[in-house]
Amino acid sequence: MTVRHFLKDDDLSPAEQAEVLARAAAMKADPFGDTALAGPQVVAVLFDKPTLRTQASFTGAIAHLGGHPMIIDGNLAQVGVRESIADVARVLGRQSVAVVWRTFGQERIAEMAAHAGVPVVNALTDDYHPCQILADLLTISEHKGRLAGLTMAYLGDGANNMAHSYLVGGATAGLHVRVATPPTHQPKAEILSRATEIAASTGGSVMLTKDPYAAAYGADVVVTDTWVSMGMEAEKGERQGIGSPFEKFRVTPEVMGVADPAAIFLHCLPAYRGFEVSAEVIDGPQSVVWDEAENRLHAQKAVLSFLLQHASADAVTP
Repeated sequence: MTVRHFLKDDDLSPAEQAEVLARAAAMKADPFGDTALAGPQVVAVLFDKPTLRTQASFTGAIAHLGGHPMIIDGNLAQVGVRESIADVARVLGRQSVAVVWRTFGQERIAEMAAHAGVPVVNALTDDYHPCQILADLLTISEHKGRLAGLTMAYLGDGANNMAHSYLVGGATAGLHVRVATPPTHQPKAEILSRATEIAASTGGSVMLTKDPYAAAYGADVVVTDTWVSMGMEAEKGERQGIGSPFEKFRVTPEVMGVADPAAIFLHCLPAYRGFEVSAEVIDGPQSVVWDEAENRLHAQKAVLSFLLQHASADAVTP
């Protein structure tokens, strides 16, 4: 059996990403029509980091597909400390049909995938948040009717997992992705290079700028993320206090005013009003953050169904 994983955004080709998004839209219209986990089959879901939407959406997604979520507290399991990631992977792979993990370094989830023998899904790492991007793309397509050719402006920390996944996942969808960030918080060079390579094949583009208004000008979608990502709590004063390098990258009504008049605003949440986004924006008429949060459920269902179906199809291929 060929095992497919979803560890980073470009684990799906442009065509496959489109297939998953179409599947998510169909599942949203018919919530219980796909029974990929009937049995119920078990999916192991591990959390090393705080979670709300990820736990709620994956738990719901697995149940909607007819399965059972086996929730594992990473702080109790101490994966990689109490026992090796490889050993944990071998155990979980024999007791579940897929593994979902919200963890720290990308190397951790790559090691899980190397030893589990079942599909492994990245529910967030320090480098990528690919499931969130699928939900965001689904939300954009719902409100705009398409993805390819649209312009998406991201303002904030260009070095975090959301910026990385917007670059790679957005390029895969054929978006023109603009990242406005301080020079001190640039995306990883290899991720920017990969996004540029993908964009060249999909008709999209990527752009880095230190001018938030240049990024937002005429944009169809404006997005941001918290300035204090998980694991950066010790830097909260520096990132949110007086003199913060992100101060001028706040999404305000003035920033939205230079975007396309029909632009929508996205935020993966949790949001900190008055810091990365003004309350007038996130609570205003252009905000679609609650649609976006709901779409995590449909995106998780689609990616699990896709991975399991492709593994089954490969298994019966002569």
